[in-house]
Amino acid sequence: MKKYGLIGYPLTHSFSQKYFREKFEREHIADCDYLNFPLESIEQFPSLLQEHPELCGLNVTIPYKEKVISYLDELDTTASDTGAVNCIKIQDAKRIGYNTDTYGFEMSIKPFLENKYERALILGTGGASKAVAYVLKKWNIAFHYATRTPSAANHLSYNDLNAGNIQYFPLIINTTPLGTFPNINECPELPYEALTEKHFLYDLVYNPAETLFLKKGKAQGAHTMNGLKMLELQAERGWQIWNS
Repeated sequence: MKKYGLIGYPLTHSFSQKYFREKFEREHIADCDYLNFPLESIEQFPSLLQEHPELCGLNVTIPYKEKVISYLDELDTTASDTGAVNCIKIQDAKRIGYNTDTYGFEMSIKPFLENKYERALILGTGGASKAVAYVLKKWNIAFHYATRTPSAANHLSYNDLNAGNIQYFPLIINTTPLGTFPNINECPELPYEALTEKHFLYDLVYNPAETLFLKKGKAQGAHTMNGLKMLELQAERGWQIWNS
């Protein structure tokens, strides 16, 4: 039996296992299974591969999208450019890293772009933010990051965000896990009262379907979108890579 799976920590509410198991059943894909592998430390990764030699592919989630790279044999161009991996193909004992988050994010948001937004604010600087930044560069959308600990010229502190900042960035993308179930009363610290109908808020979080971040944006008239479509698209892209 071919095995696929997800590494990260914690994995209490994983999208991937449910998605792929339902896909296998729906499409009558036999002799395949998808498992969750919660690793408390990325140093456990080599042992995981030894214990499961039948693994053909893995997805990678928080907090290992960057840390896993040193354990791989090769990166495709997008993974190399972003510096983050969320998909691993295992073939002939070779581990190749890919970034399908870029594909998922671009294809999900593409219908809403079309030169509408010149500037964006990315909330968070983790592995997922790198995929978002990659796509924004491709679309020639200037961006800054919002972070608790600014470390570069294009980093803003959450404490420095004000009505002027928010109005300057009509596209705001949350790449942090804030607001994910069960912590549904959390959201990034923004002056939400400054949002307008000209804003578009995109949340990579998909559970709950409408996070507090999105609710507060919608209350101000902003257009909103969650990360479910992105996840579905990146999952299908990963399946193509594993079986190519």
